[in-house]
Amino acid sequence: MPRLNTLALLLSATLAFFPIAAAAQSDEEVYNRIESLHGNAGDLNEPLLSLVEAMGNSDAATIAGLADYPLRVAANGESYEIQNADDFIESFDALVTQDTKDSVAGQTYGQLFVNSDGVMLADGAVWMSNVCENSDCSSSHWAVTSINN
Repeated sequence: MPRLNTLALLLSATLAFFPIAAAAQSDEEVYNRIESLHGNAGDLNEPLLSLVEAMGNSDAATIAGLADYPLRVAANGESYEIQNADDFIESFDALVTQDTKDSVAGQTYGQLFVNSDGVMLADGAVWMSNVCENSDCSSSHWAVTSINN
C-alpha cells in the first residue's frame, strides 16, 4: 500500500508541471461571449489594445487612465483599494509586478476568458468590465476593474 501511495504522489507531482490547455476559442467566439454577457463588445478593442501595449511599456499613466476607481489591486500579499489615478501612478512599481506586465503584454484576444464578472486577461492578472456611466446603463465604457499579482 505505501508503494501505491508513493506512485500516486509521484504521478500527481509530475502532472502538476504540465499545464492543462484551455479549450481553444476563436476571436469570434470570444467576441460573441462578451457581447452576450456584457454588450458593447466592439468597444473593448481599443482599451484592450491600449492596456496590452501599456503593460509592455510599463506605462503607468495609460494604465491608470484605463482603470475604474476605486481600483482593487492585490500585490505583495495585500489587498489595496486605489482611490484615483494619481495614487496608482505614484505606487505603480509596487502595485504591478513584472510578471503581470509581461503576462498582460503577451495577451491575445482568443486567450481572453469571459464570464459574468467581466473579461479576464493573463490567467486572472487583470480584469476588465463594461462599466455603466449612468443609472440605466445606456452609456458605458470598458475599464480595468482589478489587478491581481
